[in-house]
Amino acid sequence: MLLAVVRHAESIENATKHTRFYQDPRPWNTPAAHALSRDLVGLTPRGFRQCQWLRTALDNLVGGDPYVYASPYRRALDTVELALPGQPVDVTELLCEQHYGDATYMTKAELFATWPQCEADRQTRKHLWTPPGEGAESLAVGVLRRATAFVDALEEHAPAMVAMTHHTAILALRSVLEQRPVTELVDEARVRKTPNAGVLLYEQHGDSFRQVDSAEPDC
Repeated sequence: MLLAVVRHAESIENATKHTRFYQDPRPWNTPAAHALSRDLVGLTPRGFRQCQWLRTALDNLVGGDPYVYASPYRRALDTVELALPGQPVDVTELLCEQHYGDATYMTKAELFATWPQCEADRQTRKHLWTPPGEGAESLAVGVLRRATAFVDALEEHAPAMVAMTHHTAILALRSVLEQRPVTELVDEARVRKTPNAGVLLYEQHGDSFRQVDSAEPDC
């Protein structure tokens, strides 16, 4: 079985995060920030071009009829619709972006001014830091737990599967699939993240997975 782990194509937030989404002070309250992040953030024109590239790349990597899982976030679903048109989608919360709670779309300056007690933990243990607010989760606990549940529940619906997801979820999925600590992957991501529309291809061998290929857009 093949599993392609894909980061969604470039979103408006990716392209303009420092000028629009991460304003200081944040112009939205927490419920509005969550709604923006989950339901309203769509793709940029570059993201549309990346989806066109993905259509060919995924066909080459996993064939033309993979079983598709996706995060319920709009940017992930838009990427699936454009890159894998007509494919049924199994939408799962297990592939969601990390939940940042009340800190969603807050700059560090605003975060530390609002909750000064969390500054040291956020600065020194980012992967273990749990943001303030209901539902918030750390990468190394909450997101990793979801990634583990996703991999454990995989069934061979098809010879090939696609998981359309987000940067933080990919770190957790890689930790599970590659049997590597999250801390090591976080350190690598500080140097270079999986790019938007990047694909990591894994092959299952018994109960384990091995990365066999990767691809990323040139647009």
